Amino acid sequence: MKLKLSPALLVLPLFAMVAALAQPPGKPAGVTPEGKLEEGFVSLFDGQSLKGWHVSASSGHSTTSKNTSGGRWVVENGAIIGSQDVPGNGGLVMTDEEFTDFEVVIEMNNDFGPDSGLFLRSSEDGKAWQAMIDYHAGGNLMGIYGEGLGGKPHVRNYSFTDKVTEITDQKTGEPPTALPVKPASWPWFWRAGQWNELRARIEGNPPHITTWINGVKIMEWQETEIRHPEKGRIGLQVHGGGDHTKEFVRYRNIRVKRLK
Repeated sequence: MKLKLSPALLVLPLFAMVAALAQPPGKPAGVTPEGKLEEGFVSLFDGQSLKGWHVSASSGHSTTSKNTSGGRWVVENGAIIGSQDVPGNGGLVMTDEEFTDFEVVIEMNNDFGPDSGLFLRSSEDGKAWQAMIDYHAGGNLMGIYGEGLGGKPHVRNYSFTDKVTEITDQKTGEPPTALPVKPASWPWFWRAGQWNELRARIEGNPPHITTWINGVKIMEWQETEIRHPEKGRIGLQVHGGGDHTKEFVRYRNIRVKRLK
């Protein structure tokens, strides 16, 4: 007897294969299978305190407090947790140390709603090349943005819909960059409500910037002019505006490899 399969059943194996290929790798970048840091990487966060970090209220995200406070930043359950301290008032937490060329890796488990960012070569007042962590409707992860640099560049290859499990692959900025993850595979590639890995590398001045999500390269971009110093801090942001006092950003396992 010849077995007949419905069209729906024929689609399932292919869909399952796509989902499996989109799964993130088993180990974080910069960490060996034994859980040790790979050669060249050092930890930036001890998991217990903000030692080596400080809060900056100097950026435009802290104007609600007239730049007297930079949001609320605490360490709980092995993670740096940030939120607005009063409605509309955000800010930055940044490394005391400055870096030139480097690769930084973080794990992130933010609420879907607050606007954040990974700042590269940040000044004390928050001017930086930003690897975007706009984790909200219409937002994007690991696009590249000139924070305090005239909004240039602003390059991304997808945006969230109003759901964390859905993205559209509309391109922003020039030159357009292909999206390596099919929108239909996003719910399997991005583990909503769990820890995911974000990584960014910056080299040279004008800088060449590359970003990854869960080990997959997302964006690569080359600046053509020197518009910002070659050295600065690594920062994490809670955006100002609105009321996000009850929504939180969470970061852990922060590590860096100096390239220069």
